[in-house]
Amino acid sequence: MQDHIRKPAILITGANGEMGHGLITRLAEAGKYHLIALDVRPLDAELQRYCSASIVGDILEQRLLERVQSEYEIHCVYHLAALLSTRAEFTPEAAHRVNVEGTINLLKLAIEQSRWHGETVKFMFPSSIAIYGVPDLKTKTQAGKVKETEWNYPITMYGCNKLYCEHLGRYYTSHYRQLAADHLSGGIDFRAIRFPGLISAITLPSGGTSDYAPEMLHAAAQRQSYACFVREDVRIPFMAMPDAIHALLQLQNAPHVQLTQTVYNITSFSPSAGEIRTRVVQEFPHAEITFKPDDKRQAIVDSWPADVDDTKARNDWGWAPEYDEDRAFGEYLIPEIKRRYRQ
Repeated sequence: MQDHIRKPAILITGANGEMGHGLITRLAEAGKYHLIALDVRPLDAELQRYCSASIVGDILEQRLLERVQSEYEIHCVYHLAALLSTRAEFTPEAAHRVNVEGTINLLKLAIEQSRWHGETVKFMFPSSIAIYGVPDLKTKTQAGKVKETEWNYPITMYGCNKLYCEHLGRYYTSHYRQLAADHLSGGIDFRAIRFPGLISAITLPSGGTSDYAPEMLHAAAQRQSYACFVREDVRIPFMAMPDAIHALLQLQNAPHVQLTQTVYNITSFSPSAGEIRTRVVQEFPHAEITFKPDDKRQAIVDSWPADVDDTKARNDWGWAPEYDEDRAFGEYLIPEIKRRYRQ
């Protein structure tokens, strides 16, 4: 950390991940706040110039968070840090600590910041399609576009963590210490987006169960064979990473009075795994992509809806994706990935 003078700031946890890269760049362009990056790994060099501070540490480290608390005046938190779905299934207790206890630590930090500077702290939280748990493929087909309040029965620890943290955010926003004499009303403004599978051309996939889509692209561009761990016919919603960043910023800037809920679905396109493979092979004719479903991971993807209803986001804060499937692949993913690997 640079010095011990508190500065108006946005705190970004998990800053070195896929979403953090795009978010830091966009927030820096706006220039309204100092950016404080926090990650368990050192921030990539090209991002450090955008940040007033780049902190290496764990969101479970109380002393570290106390230092952040004492040094900066934080008006918004982007809590991106999480243990993702596939890894979480191997270490569910560790996932709970990071995903739930870590989130509580950040919510408490936001509450204390609000008490100190007297303004509401916005808390931006990327949730996930993993909070859904559709019981079987017949139900998945019949369900159509799933609303926020439907099929909230996750079968993964990551999904359970995200769903619980959505409830925590609502509690800290509206009911925190509601029986206490010093009850603080309006300390946090929690806003969450349930993201579909995200595909980035800039950063490598990092352990999500929907990562078969970006893994196909990156493997093909590097002339590596790839065995997809789901069936060809599996279908879930996806989104290009620039739209995900745009959505977070759009929701952050939406007037509170326009919002009718704390958690919103958004989506863009819903191709099958086979349709994704077809697009990849069209651009990389040498690609060797086969399908070798992993029954356990397949079951997780089958429990997620084929599509979600994002009407509330469209009505409340004007959400609309800039990248449909054709533009996502044709103007973003394929050109950027070819540039990345110099093809």
